[in-house]
Amino acid sequence: MPSFNIRIDHKLTISSSFRHFQVVIIQPYDAGTKAHPFPYALVAGIERYPSKVTRRMGPKKVAKRSKVKPFIKTVNYNHLMPTRYTLELEGLKGAVTNDTFKEVSQREEAKKVVKKSLEERYTSGKNRWFFTPLSTYRPIG
Repeated sequence: MPSFNIRIDHKLTISSSFRHFQVVIIQPYDAGTKAHPFPYALVAGIERYPSKVTRRMGPKKVAKRSKVKPFIKTVNYNHLMPTRYTLELEGLKGAVTNDTFKEVSQREEAKKVVKKSLEERYTSGKNRWFFTPLSTYRPIG
């Protein structure tokens, strides 16, 4: 089984309801745990991408269209496809742990931290490839 580096790596999910979504590995577990006896990783990704922004839009509209909806999940290594990209998000290491998934309130707090760091990264203009949906992405509805 491949082991992933400790730094935050960019991957694509290839299975589950979040297939074809870009994710970043926050914490890899190469040996697995008692609850999950297989190699897996805690990942964060973008469920709803920011909308297109043009120069003619005002600051209120730009702020509204720049919102990101994140998700956090545990994903088996078999369902991840590595890419050559990395994404440096320093604040996410301590925000999402295995204990985060036990209570809903902790999960919501972790999502808020992830959302804040992703929106900061988007507004700064770094890693534009991460904030564009893949060509295979087709939202339902």
